[in-house]
Amino acid sequence: MAFVLTSPSFKEGGEIPRRHTCEGEDIPPPLEWVGAPPNTRSFALIVDDPDAPDPKAPRRTFVHWVVYAIPANASRLPEDTGGEQRAGARMGLNDWKKAGYGGPCPPIGRHRYFHKLYALDIELPDLGKPTKADLERAMAGHILARAELVGTYQKTG
Repeated sequence: MAFVLTSPSFKEGGEIPRRHTCEGEDIPPPLEWVGAPPNTRSFALIVDDPDAPDPKAPRRTFVHWVVYAIPANASRLPEDTGGEQRAGARMGLNDWKKAGYGGPCPPIGRHRYFHKLYALDIELPDLGKPTKADLERAMAGHILARAELVGTYQKTG
């Protein structure tokens, strides 16, 4: 079985609902997964936007959410997991320098948001509030599988 990441809130390539953005409630979308390798010890999640600041002239990848230490027996992150250590997980720093979720808030155009879930062969120690780069270094050599879900968003106002 393939390792697959989905959301009840939006389909692959579809629009992320306003409630999950800076124009709405800014809460993370629910995520669900199946097909993790049997020797998975934990999961980690990175959500980022490679289209910042303008999809026609991207200059950087903006990080919206860094989550790690998601228990191996988990198969979902519910909609309310934006805070500290919910669902047994730990939050890293997004590019707003805050721990937890920061939803889509593109300054111009329609952006893509990559939700990348990693199945790891270890349980990561407490990394404090890692950045995406910190988490990627900690995961290096321990990734068993990766699942990805892409959503899009463009501000309405």
